[in-house]
Amino acid sequence: MAFLRRQLAVAALTVNALRPSPSFRAGIPVFVAGWLTGELAPHLLTLTAADAVTHLPASRRRTTADRVGLALAAASTAGLTALIAQSRKVGDVVDAALLDGLGADTTAELEAQPTPADVARGQWRRLVNPFRMRDPRIRVDRDVRYSDAGGRGLLDVYRPAEGVLDGAPVLLQVHGGGWTIGSKDEQGLPLMHHMAARGWICVAINYRLAPRDAFPAQVIDVKRAIAWIREHIGEYGGDPDYIAITGGSAGGHLTALAALTPGDPAYQPGFEDADTSVAAAVPHYGVYDFAGATGLKSAEQMRDQFLAPRILQERWRDHPEVFERASPILRIHPDAPDFFVIHGVRDTLVSVDQARLFVDALRRVSRRTVVYAELPGAQHAFDLFPSIRSTQVVRALDKYLHWHWNQWRAGRSPAEPAAIDTDAG
Repeated sequence: MAFLRRQLAVAALTVNALRPSPSFRAGIPVFVAGWLTGELAPHLLTLTAADAVTHLPASRRRTTADRVGLALAAASTAGLTALIAQSRKVGDVVDAALLDGLGADTTAELEAQPTPADVARGQWRRLVNPFRMRDPRIRVDRDVRYSDAGGRGLLDVYRPAEGVLDGAPVLLQVHGGGWTIGSKDEQGLPLMHHMAARGWICVAINYRLAPRDAFPAQVIDVKRAIAWIREHIGEYGGDPDYIAITGGSAGGHLTALAALTPGDPAYQPGFEDADTSVAAAVPHYGVYDFAGATGLKSAEQMRDQFLAPRILQERWRDHPEVFERASPILRIHPDAPDFFVIHGVRDTLVSVDQARLFVDALRRVSRRTVVYAELPGAQHAFDLFPSIRSTQVVRALDKYLHWHWNQWRAGRSPAEPAAIDTDAG
């Protein structure tokens, strides 16, 4: 019976990862189970197969429970194999998104793709131990103070261990956690390690959390961090004139909102004159509609049952303008920076429809480039640790960010085509 119970559990996890419930009330447990199953599918597949194989010799006289358990193991194996196949497709999906968002003429300017041997080596190491985060190629300056908010006013600076030339591009990472939990050293690590090893300066920040500090304290802190980077990042080898920003979930919301509201005095109290603009924004599985303006039932439920009582600590019907100001989808303007938006199709915490509508609005209004990658089979928080899926996303972001920075260095807007030399041969 123990074998049957184990296989029932694995089958339930697999079904949940493949077809998660969209129920708002079941969001957290459905997300956690689906996220871990999807990103650790190779590990779970190996354990399932090993359990079935080792059980076979011990079951010369198989009971009904044995036969049902083996059937479940076979079904789970098929489902987990499908999950792995979805993860492996992500490389093609993000490459197609770059082509669609940037145009065919830019493909030659993107960084060279890794060789098959690089891919195989990288995936093997991550399959063995995806939680190993130590990287001798980088160094981290921890707990640098950027505001007077105690432990929530600290940041970490990631940079190459062998030193870096002055004027390196800067990537600001904003953690998620529903605006109520989370830390600078818990999220975005695969991307920051990779980019720092490639010569970038990466900055990961803490910020004040609700309910102790109601919104907009969180976006104010993000903007204060941008102002700190402008003033101090040169001491670490970074270029204060080039800042890209990224983050997931609540961090995706703060990334998008900060990128769309440079110089907004309501979000820069006491430092209204600081330059808080960014060159590019890369939000992952973000919340873009605080106000329910999209009409999505899931957005209205989040607004009324979570954002209003816990985060903004205001009622929608009393102060709708507060929710509207906090909604990136309502703050889009023609001079918005370049965006690369990423979201998983199976996200049960933040509906992929929010990302679709946000991208549609960006493409209608903004004069800059908009790239959108919708990842098959992906749950919320797919990039918290190295996996088959997240590794391919990191490689795509590497190509995008290097392309964007090189366009900026050339003094050319990424939205503009390269100048044609009519005098050339």
